Amino acid sequence: MAESPVNVEASDDAAARRRPASRRNRTFAAILGNTAVANLTTSYLFFALTFWIYLETRNVIATGVVGGGYMLAIALCSIAFGTFVDRFRKLTVMRASAAFTTVAFAAAGAVYFVAGDSMRSLTSPWVWLFSVIVLAGAVVEVLRDVALSTTVTILIDSDRRANANGYVGAVQGLSFVFTSVFSGLSVGFFGMGPTIVFAVALTLIGWLHLLTIRMPEEAVVAASDAAGAFDVRGAWLATRAVPGLLALIVFSMFNNFVSGVHMALLDPYGLELFSVQSWGLVFAFGATGFMLGGALIGKFGLGSNPMRTMLLGVVVLGAISMLFAIREWSWLLVAGVWLFMLTMPAIEAAEQTVIQRVVPLPQQGRVFGFAGALEASAAPLTSFVVAPLAEQFVIPYARSADGADHLAPWLGEGDARGIALIFVASGAVMIAVAVAAFGTPVYRRMSEAYRAAK
Repeated sequence: MAESPVNVEASDDAAARRRPASRRNRTFAAILGNTAVANLTTSYLFFALTFWIYLETRNVIATGVVGGGYMLAIALCSIAFGTFVDRFRKLTVMRASAAFTTVAFAAAGAVYFVAGDSMRSLTSPWVWLFSVIVLAGAVVEVLRDVALSTTVTILIDSDRRANANGYVGAVQGLSFVFTSVFSGLSVGFFGMGPTIVFAVALTLIGWLHLLTIRMPEEAVVAASDAAGAFDVRGAWLATRAVPGLLALIVFSMFNNFVSGVHMALLDPYGLELFSVQSWGLVFAFGATGFMLGGALIGKFGLGSNPMRTMLLGVVVLGAISMLFAIREWSWLLVAGVWLFMLTMPAIEAAEQTVIQRVVPLPQQGRVFGFAGALEASAAPLTSFVVAPLAEQFVIPYARSADGADHLAPWLGEGDARGIALIFVASGAVMIAVAVAAFGTPVYRRMSEAYRAAK
């Protein structure tokens, strides 16, 4: 992967305009489709691992550790990922990521089959070795997403990037559909063994296809001041160079604190209401909302001020979080998951679009990596705190006679009322913070910076 930066035109659009837009769009579509396969495979195996561990333990701490560990690893690696993206060609980075993930998933499969009956006990070190290898492959796959964000800048004209980011969301939603269905069905009907085999095969196919893609718009690497493998200073300086950008990233980080609640508790909540096979189908249906949300952005964009769109989206997410679990009704959970997924692409695409416009291409990898590090670090911290808190205190209180009586007028009755209480509280916090953000100078500065940038 050794590839030295070469001085070339620094403008975001200079390289992208070397070929007609239609040909650049086809290249982008090929890269996006390949990334969809990679995301599908990673999510498929990660979902399966989460389902499998919870079904073995019925313990939300176990799922919280797996989910939180995944996000914490992303946080630790994201700045390095951004540095690599700035220093090397984007396709080179994607190919290296695909190769590592393929090898990691194959190694995890070898551990699973060699360990045999030892995999039946979560006290076995084999189980956790297997989990760590799967997570390593999944984390490195995230490197592709950082590279994809900068590829949008290279291949897509500035006034169409919001639409392109919407299509990214739509494709991610499509991968979620298949992931949710296949993960639940694989674990429920086949077990982890065949699930690993399927994941390795899909990863290998994606890697081989990636080797056939060419991107002449980036014949050489854009000149960059990125240094070493972990350029924290460069990421910090690039972020601080845009007034208000750090505050935008911190706001997104706060949103991920709330996302950690869902990471830790949504699967346990869903598996209390549905079988693992049915829960996978619920997620598949919910992911059609992600597809539709992304497709709507692809068609109509994000409006003249993506910052405003993002904050309004956060308010809507907070309201959904407060309402989808107020009663232990399966249809309400299904509707809530779908609406949540429908809204998410607007928030994600807004941040991507702002960064792609206000940050020069040679620094974008590190800024995306820095943002990813802060945002990803928030969710596991919440997950590690919320999962034990829910398991040891909130859930037992909600199931006690006194707790059930106190919560019944507000949240109804059922075994998962403690989890519902945490969802309501987190949603209220989201709404309060987003509404307050509208009145801050940072919101006005970032909105102006976006309008002023070309």
